[in-house]
Amino acid sequence: MIFMEQRELGRTGRDVSVVGQGTWQLGGDWGEVREADAFGVLDAAVESGVTFFDTADVYGDGRSEQLIGRYLKERPDAPVLVATKMGRRAEQVPENYVLDNFRAWNDRSRSNLGVDTLDLVQLHCPPAAVYSSDAVYDALDTLVAEERIAAYGVSVETCAEALTAIARPGVASVQIILNPFRLKPLDEVLEAALAAGVGIVARVPLASGLLSGKYTEETVFAPEDHRTYNRHGEAFDQGETFSGIEYTTGVAAAAEFAALAPQGATPAQTALRWIIQQPGVTSVIPGARSVEQARANAAAAAQEPLPRKTLDAVRDLYDRRIRAAVHDRW
Repeated sequence: MIFMEQRELGRTGRDVSVVGQGTWQLGGDWGEVREADAFGVLDAAVESGVTFFDTADVYGDGRSEQLIGRYLKERPDAPVLVATKMGRRAEQVPENYVLDNFRAWNDRSRSNLGVDTLDLVQLHCPPAAVYSSDAVYDALDTLVAEERIAAYGVSVETCAEALTAIARPGVASVQIILNPFRLKPLDEVLEAALAAGVGIVARVPLASGLLSGKYTEETVFAPEDHRTYNRHGEAFDQGETFSGIEYTTGVAAAAEFAALAPQGATPAQTALRWIIQQPGVTSVIPGARSVEQARANAAAAAQEPLPRKTLDAVRDLYDRRIRAAVHDRW
């Protein structure tokens, strides 16, 4: 195995690799993925130094969790912390976020993953009121006391939700959209999380693939791919798809971003490297559908830090192309 830099994941007390492996794709929500191919992705990630898998009970309605569980049963030597998420399989009303439901959701995830205690469970972008509920955090503390989960965190859509969660003493980590096309967390969340000792997991790091620089205005995605059916938030939060940017605007901005990649690095690796070096970030969780993608993503951890001129150019690109476009759209 290749060694990769490890950072403490907030209040979990455990270290994870600075590049993790997101597994939304493995559930089949980005198009069909064969089990052998999924195992190949996970194996390539582990061999490249990844020690952090992120999944959710809703990815493929549990298929992603099941694949990870079967893989780790075959690879008991793999030193991987598995974070899953719960809540999105139920109607999205605050009344559903109660202890009995948490136990039922946990039981399903524990069965899917084949473990007695889940390493980390994150509330999966629940209604905003949930983040402020004392009863919700009491219930999560109960799950820890019952040893169903070792730690808990939240996955959020907004900076305000992140800040509300960070203020809670039991929250170990916050998962938030962060990439060169989504800079708001830099200004509002990362410093607060660092001060509180809360881990930050950066999700949607490539803006649903835009930052790979591979797509054009003519690119067609499969019907079952969320990049087809959720461009305007038809199925879930619009920010989950292309970071909420209108597609043609994103393609143009991605072409400009690609020109910032240093020699020997791809645009995707440059985007991941940019995230890794933001103060307060614990891990970034790009997805992959192939062995080559998994290895290339992990290799971003070994890239030289981006120089100040590149960081400034990213900020300028965001200010010129993205900030106004997002404001106009939303």
